Amino acid sequence: MITGLLLNIIICFAITISSLTFAFVLARNGGEHSEKSKPALWALVAFWTIVGATYLPTTIRMIAAYMGKPTIDTIMYNISAIPFAFISVPLVFFIMYVMIGNKNISKYVSFMFMIFGASYLGLFYSSGAIGPQVTELSSIFIVNSDIAIQIYLMGLFIFPTAMILGLLLLMFITSSITISIHRTVLPLVAISFVFDFILTDFITPVDTIQIASRVFVLVGTVQAFLAYFPQTVFNDRFCAKNNVETCETDENDKTEYEDNIDV
Repeated sequence: MITGLLLNIIICFAITISSLTFAFVLARNGGEHSEKSKPALWALVAFWTIVGATYLPTTIRMIAAYMGKPTIDTIMYNISAIPFAFISVPLVFFIMYVMIGNKNISKYVSFMFMIFGASYLGLFYSSGAIGPQVTELSSIFIVNSDIAIQIYLMGLFIFPTAMILGLLLLMFITSSITISIHRTVLPLVAISFVFDFILTDFITPVDTIQIASRVFVLVGTVQAFLAYFPQTVFNDRFCAKNNVETCETDENDKTEYEDNIDV
């Protein structure tokens, strides 16, 4: 039990630090981006902050499980449900803004998902959760409301995931192979990776699936870092592999989606 829970603590702590650090770096570099792309940038900052805010209490509750403190474990689980319920809000704003470039419409659509999140949270707290069940790898809770799970799956998971896939499809259709992939496709894939496996983490009753989901969330966060920082190295390798003379995208050649997502 000691080894498995320690590994879980390390993974959750790594997710917390990496996601909050990434959010801080994005926010710090906000002045380098155009006014048109800043709403998308701040949506990303909010998204990664919420990821960190979700896994900070999760780290604490894993420590509590390791120390045999079920009360603290339960309190931290209930706290982590708050950012978890609203993680789709900045994500939906980001996708809508990148697709249409209208901040007001993006706000209205994301507000609808905020209502879904509040509904999920209300049902979650009114029904409670079954647990904790401490195993060799983790501490498991089961949401004691099928309606809450259905609201999250239908209103807060399926639609944002479909929107991400749709945006990726639009980018591939409207962009050439010399598109700055590190700035467009890879961040979206990383976000989708993190978003999908956070849900799996929170609803699974199996400890092995939970810890595997957290590993994939960490992988997605690292992928987001790699998509943001080593731009020159990535471009050089991509160009060499595809026999392209240059991967530097001219400002006039940017698609509408790339201009809105210039983060």
